[in-house]
Order: sequence, then C-alpha cells, then structure tokens
Amino acid sequence: MTQVEQEKGMVDAEPKAAGELRYVARQPILNRQGLVHGYDLLFRNPPQAIFRRDADAAVETMLDNEVLFGLERLTNGLPAFVTCNADALTEDLVLVLTPSLTILGVPVGVEPTPRLIDACRALRARGFRISLDDFAWHERLQPLAECAAYLRMDFRQFGAAEREHFSRLGLNSLSLVAQKVETQDDYQQALANGFALFQGGYFCHPVLLKKRKIPANRLFHFEIVRELYRDPLDIRKVSQLIRSDASLTFRLLRLVNSPIYGMRQEVRSIETAIMILGEQALRRAISLAIVSELNAEQPVEILHMGLLRARFCELAARIFQQDPSEQYLLGLFSLLPAMLQVPMEEIVPCLPLRGQICEALTGSENPERSLLSWIESHERGDWQNCDRIASSRGLHSHQLMTWYEEALIWAASATPGMA
Repeated sequence: MTQVEQEKGMVDAEPKAAGELRYVARQPILNRQGLVHGYDLLFRNPPQAIFRRDADAAVETMLDNEVLFGLERLTNGLPAFVTCNADALTEDLVLVLTPSLTILGVPVGVEPTPRLIDACRALRARGFRISLDDFAWHERLQPLAECAAYLRMDFRQFGAAEREHFSRLGLNSLSLVAQKVETQDDYQQALANGFALFQGGYFCHPVLLKKRKIPANRLFHFEIVRELYRDPLDIRKVSQLIRSDASLTFRLLRLVNSPIYGMRQEVRSIETAIMILGEQALRRAISLAIVSELNAEQPVEILHMGLLRARFCELAARIFQQDPSEQYLLGLFSLLPAMLQVPMEEIVPCLPLRGQICEALTGSENPERSLLSWIESHERGDWQNCDRIASSRGLHSHQLMTWYEEALIWAASATPGMA
C-alpha cells in the first residue's frame, strides 16, 4: 500500500461525526485603512448547535474544543464576531469565551425581551462587546442598540432615515459594519454612507483594467520566479537576478544569517547563501519575498490569504494526487490580480507553471484546481461545495479542516507584519 493510500485510508476511517463542529470559516472585517479589525466566524452549524448544554459532563456550557481553545489562533489574536442565539446570551453559555477577543452577535430575529437586554448589559459589564447583526431599525431595538458597540447590516439598507434615528438617539458612537461589500463600487458607496468597517470580498476584487499591463519592475520579479523553478537550477543566473534587487538580497542574507542556520561567520555572498539554504528553501523564501513585494500597495490580508491558500493546497496535495510544489504556487499566485490590479489572463504567461495550473488560475475547473476551489468555497462558508469536492475524493471534512488549521497557523507566522 502506498503512502497516499495509507493516508487516504486513515481519512476514510474517520467517524462521520468527527470534525462536524470544527467546520468553521472566517471572513475578515477591514477598516478604512485596509487593516483587519477582526474576523467574522462562520460556523457550519447554527448557534444552537455550537452553544449547547452537556448534561453528561455536568457543565453548563460546551463549545467545540477547537474553537474554544483555538480562538486566538483562529483570529491571529484579533477580535472574533460570534453569532449567538438567545439561550447562549441569557444563560451565560458564552462565558467560556474570552471577553477581550469576542464580539457577541445578536441576530435580527431575536426578540428583545427584558431578560435578553439585561443579559447583554451584564455581558458588556464583563468586557464583552455586543453586535446587532443584520440590523434594520425599529423602536423596540433601541435598548439593545444602547448596549451595542457594533451594528452590522447590508450597507444598501442604510440611508438618511437610519442616520436620523442614530443622531436623535445619540447612537453615533456605534461602529457601523457594512456587510455584502463585494466590489470596489460597493466599498465606495459604503464609505460615503459613513461605515467604518467593511465585510465582503471587495478587497480581493479590485477594478481590473484589461488594457493595463504588468509594470516592468514586476515583470523582473516574474523573471526571477521563472529562473527559480527551472530544473536544474542555474545558481549563477539566479544569484545575478537576486543581486539586482536590493530588497531580495537583504531578505535572503537576513534569513541565512538568522539563528535558524547557526552560522559562525556572517554570510555575505548570495551564492553561498543559496548553497546553504538548498533549492527548496530558496524557492520558498524568494517566492514569499517576491509576493510580499507585489502586494506592497494592497491590504496585508490579501498576502495572508494567499499564503494560507498556498500552504493548505500544499499540505493536501498528495491526497488529491497533485504535486505539492505546484499546488503551493497555485494557492500563492491565486490572488495576484488583487495584488497587481491586473487580470489573471495578463499574468499567467509570465508564470513558471505548466498549462493545467495556468488554466486552474484562470478559473478552469480541472483536477488541479480542486483544492483551490475547496478553500475558496470555505472562505465564503459554502459548505455544500466544500462537501462536494471532498466527497469526490472520498474524503471527510475532518482531515481537510486539520490541514486548514495547520495552514492557518503557518500563514500567520509567515505573513510579514502579522507574526
């Protein structure tokens, strides 16, 4: 039995209930400067399945262990927006969560009973922040609004009448979170309407000008990538190209002289650094440095998502009978249009990738794209499509989520400015 068959057999042996509650995605909520304010956690199961009593264990509350003990890891230490039901709030089931890291979401359909209002006030006193989700103004919601720190709503439903209500009631200090912001036009409209925070795919979908070409300095970076992935590696040529870029030279020498490699004498030669690192580590280090440069003018979350996709695709590649190195690059380069604001069709001819991988980057649903499609669906909370892709390979979601969690930790440490 091959290693792949052994691993696949272990996945198939997972009990059907395993990992069910661990199926959780996150969506970043960005501020006006493009920095991540926090993450909205999207659970496969509704709140009543996440927050529940466990009579057998004689404990008041139970939250899925991977979420409970990994919340800070899941959000890189930033606040998590967690949607709750009335029982979770009124019966103190949410007290297992860390107040400083948790924003408790009250859905629009929850009846604002006196008990619920008192519970929200008490939770706020404990240090939790309250968010009113899918908000639409009604007088009966005023007591809850007075408890809240955030209002999350479809930005298209917020107009002059809502602004008047907020001003009259003295609620102008609330942070308005615009939901369903999917395009740059959406973002500009939400910004003009006074929203401070934004949730949606807009930052990964810039306005792409089909006639716009890749800048010459970026083409130089692609030339380096092309040479990096030639087999055999031409060390002399790669050294010359890296030496021509001060930033890459600095990053490479800083890496090889770090405590990881324990060099007794400082390494100053690019060729020596390459020999010490080895081809695989060199390719990884320089690819990361180049993509960081390509994303320099965009939100760092785009780079973070690219690294998360890359590592996930690499980890799961063998089970999907794909090449891990190719899958890493597929994930890493999948957000290049957002970084460069250039259509993918203009980018792929510059990439050192075979035809099927380039087709996957441009959207073709071929076998090479399966893992990228899974993680894109996961980012949207599209559990049905995640299941479809997993079942097509005879996999259980538990194993895919294990790889996702590992990729999440790795990406946080690898993303400049997030570690």
